[in-house]
Amino acid sequence: MELSIKNMAGQETGKKVVLNDAIFAIEPNDHAIYLDVKQFLANNRQGTAKAKQRSENAHSTRKLGRQKGGGGARPGDLKSPVRVGGGTIFGPVPRDYSFKLNKKVKQLARRSALSLRAGQNQIIVLDELKFDAPKTKAMVEVMKNLNIEGQKVLFVLPETNQEVIKSTRNIQRTNVMIARELNTYAIMNANMVVMVEGAVKAIEETLNVKEA
Repeated sequence: MELSIKNMAGQETGKKVVLNDAIFAIEPNDHAIYLDVKQFLANNRQGTAKAKQRSENAHSTRKLGRQKGGGGARPGDLKSPVRVGGGTIFGPVPRDYSFKLNKKVKQLARRSALSLRAGQNQIIVLDELKFDAPKTKAMVEVMKNLNIEGQKVLFVLPETNQEVIKSTRNIQRTNVMIARELNTYAIMNANMVVMVEGAVKAIEETLNVKEA
């Protein structure tokens, strides 16, 4: 698959980039995408929700009524879950939601996500993306030139660029990632994926795919 390389003004440079079919043109595996996204979200859960059980509730254990003759069930103490302020039955406790996923499944998921975006013409390749100084207005102008303003956009850089990162910080629904840290959730959560030319090669190296 070939894509025309554009500049920051939204104009075609006359150059083209060949996207590796083993990454950008495979049959997407929906289940692999589901598992990878599920793992990403699960691994980011804090798991700190906690409710006090009956034994942890700070109430008196005195008997509230007579054992017999009350006309109802035997009364418990104030810690009873059926009373207001009592303990919680089967309440949440701190836990670890994370789980492991096979490396090959994660790679398949990323390739599937990239293939989906490529198949829907939602990938743009830029020759470069850099600013002299962090400036939100400059990044907004670039997005206008590329006709992607107002969409969920993921910018993929070959290496860290603080000027670009800081320029997108105040733009809603915009994310910046380094190619080697690219994950399935970020790809699927974006409507458009804008890659710097050097990031394409970095993605191939990250996914262990040689040029065809």
